[in-house]
Amino acid sequence: MEIKQFTFNPFAENTFILFDETKDCIIIDPGCYEQSEKDELTNFIKSNDLSVDKLVNTHGHIDHVLGNDFIKQTYGVELWMHETELPVYAAVKTYASNYGFPLYQETEVDQFLKEGETVNFGKTELQILFVPGHAPGHVALFHEKQKVCIGGDVLFDGSIGRTDLPGGDFDTLIKSIHEKIFPLGDETVVYCGHGPETTVGKEKATNPFCALV
Repeated sequence: MEIKQFTFNPFAENTFILFDETKDCIIIDPGCYEQSEKDELTNFIKSNDLSVDKLVNTHGHIDHVLGNDFIKQTYGVELWMHETELPVYAAVKTYASNYGFPLYQETEVDQFLKEGETVNFGKTELQILFVPGHAPGHVALFHEKQKVCIGGDVLFDGSIGRTDLPGGDFDTLIKSIHEKIFPLGDETVVYCGHGPETTVGKEKATNPFCALV
């Protein structure tokens, strides 16, 4: 499995394309809003001859869903999200203009992500982890063989996701990190929703919010 990371929109949100040797791919958290951002993403898909299999949201905050409608219309794929996250996602349209995104278009969720199940594309299988706290229906995706986790806004390099937004809870987030992310193994690379990637081992040892010391 290969990972392509883009950084989009004023929130500097990380959008990911995951693909393998079959050329099938999934798009995770498309934050593309400006036409230049949409072009960057679609040009990568075209130039690498990729076929988009599905669209996945780790959670429903505005910076991670701005490109949902564009992706669905462009590639005709289904949108996957955790069912608990639907109210958070539905609220985006009520405040998008206030955040400077007047052209935001909502699109419906087609399939639900469930812990214990998997997201599949090509020859690749990703485990679904339910990791609430930053958002009530937040999920992470784990590739066991390569020890890679697409973590959304749960854990950052030296920080954690904010918990002061509707549906957020600090204690729940720390529990998610300790019980779902840290057991993945010290060598596991966590690709974050903002900023650079990190490792479980580094955050276990040094993160000021959730280190095991």
